[in-house]
Amino acid sequence: MFKAVDVAKKMVITVRPDTPIYEAIRLMANRNLTALPVVDAELNLIGVLSEKDVLRLLYETEDRADQTVADYMSASAPSLDTNASLIDLCDQLMDSSARVVPLTEDGRLCAIASRSDLIQGILRVKGQAI
Repeated sequence: MFKAVDVAKKMVITVRPDTPIYEAIRLMANRNLTALPVVDAELNLIGVLSEKDVLRLLYETEDRADQTVADYMSASAPSLDTNASLIDLCDQLMDSSARVVPLTEDGRLCAIASRSDLIQGILRVKGQAI
């Protein structure tokens, strides 16, 4: 049986909470990322900075140079254990507005799975690989 980690990307681009917000946004724009996992020095997942989180900047009237990822990230972002099934991953992606789900092992970030990763996984599971 396939697990979520089998369809996930193991090379994950991350940011720290003290990363300047515009640096993180440039990273998202340049890499065409829908979200960035936020980790501490030991790669413990502490949140996610999503496109939706970043959109709040447009409504702010005061632009402070000291704004960081911590000011905008979602600390309660959903994640799954690396042993989660594809069904668990599918449920998570269908039941939330998140477009990606970080996968952790003992709280440490190991991979990230997106909706498109899951769609490719469905093809593999159903014997219809690209």
